[in-house]
Amino acid sequence: MNYNIKRILSLLTLFAAILVFSPRTAQAAEEEKSFEAGPFILEHVTDSYGWHICGEGDKSVTIPLPIILFDEGQLVCFSSGKLHHGEAAYNGYAMGWGDQKGSIVKLADDYSGHLEEGQMYPVDHVCKFNISITKNVCALFISLILIAWIFLSVAKRYEEHPNEAPKGLQGLVEPVIVFLQDEVINPSLGDRAPKYTPYLLTLFFFILLNNMLGIIPIFPGGANLTGNIAVTGILALITFFITNISAKKEYWVDIFNTPGVPWWLKLPIPIMPFVELIGIFTKPFVLMVRLFANITAGHIIVLGFISLIFIFGQMAPAIGYGVSVVSLLFYVFMGVLELLVAFIQAFVFTLLSAIYIGTATEEHHEESTELA
Repeated sequence: MNYNIKRILSLLTLFAAILVFSPRTAQAAEEEKSFEAGPFILEHVTDSYGWHICGEGDKSVTIPLPIILFDEGQLVCFSSGKLHHGEAAYNGYAMGWGDQKGSIVKLADDYSGHLEEGQMYPVDHVCKFNISITKNVCALFISLILIAWIFLSVAKRYEEHPNEAPKGLQGLVEPVIVFLQDEVINPSLGDRAPKYTPYLLTLFFFILLNNMLGIIPIFPGGANLTGNIAVTGILALITFFITNISAKKEYWVDIFNTPGVPWWLKLPIPIMPFVELIGIFTKPFVLMVRLFANITAGHIIVLGFISLIFIFGQMAPAIGYGVSVVSLLFYVFMGVLELLVAFIQAFVFTLLSAIYIGTATEEHHEESTELA
């Protein structure tokens, strides 16, 4: 055992010595573009018009996605590859920069030519009606196809082999469904559970699948879909509408006339009704922010460890390779932690949604009391 450790240490020392004394001219070091961790991390956690595969800058490999615009009454469609990673214009359209970053802009009629980084170009207007297929939209379609395939396969298995023990996808999905029904949905909703079970199960598996796909660094993974606040906001908004549309009369009575609260907190200034009314909106807001913040923070930490390799590598290649060992160990650790967080966040979002719906749809039965 000690002999093997000594051999590994000797090989690492030799490898580091080769890297330190390898020929690397000062001119080449100066010409090499410095690595910036901030833009690198933001590029990978935000949405984009192409699906980045590998490489950086001009050497990057990216799957171009369709850009679809309604501009000045006309439908405009072209590939994002025509914009060359945002460094060129196509038919008068370009990717926005500065305050307009993330949008598609229409350049002024008197401009034509190649876009160069750092220069300002005359912009006629920002294309407001933009329904382009971005990376997150593409990831959304992929996850929906996977969910449909998984559950249609499981349903078909139940139909063809109703009396056989579950196996394959069925054996993987069934324990999770049973757990959610027994521990989350039924205790929160009671006899109303069958009505809301399809939504809650869809919610859980949609969040879980996209959380796990976001951990995988290669296509079709790597998209930060559940780390996009627009996506988490829509999921929270659906829960908000289901909760308040399905709410019973007693739910609204309890909000405006909260039982067990002293009258002076209700009249003449309706403090508690106001607090309860605000709570209707803060609950879905918390759902939205919790999922968004936890998933995005995990990705940022992982990318931060990867960035350390390039930051120290700029100082000296040997230091970069040495730090890479530590960074990769932390990357694996964070990957396992993110996998746990993927399940926890999907579970918490589903649990709180079930509780909110259950509270709103609960029927209050007045108990008669007999005077002795």
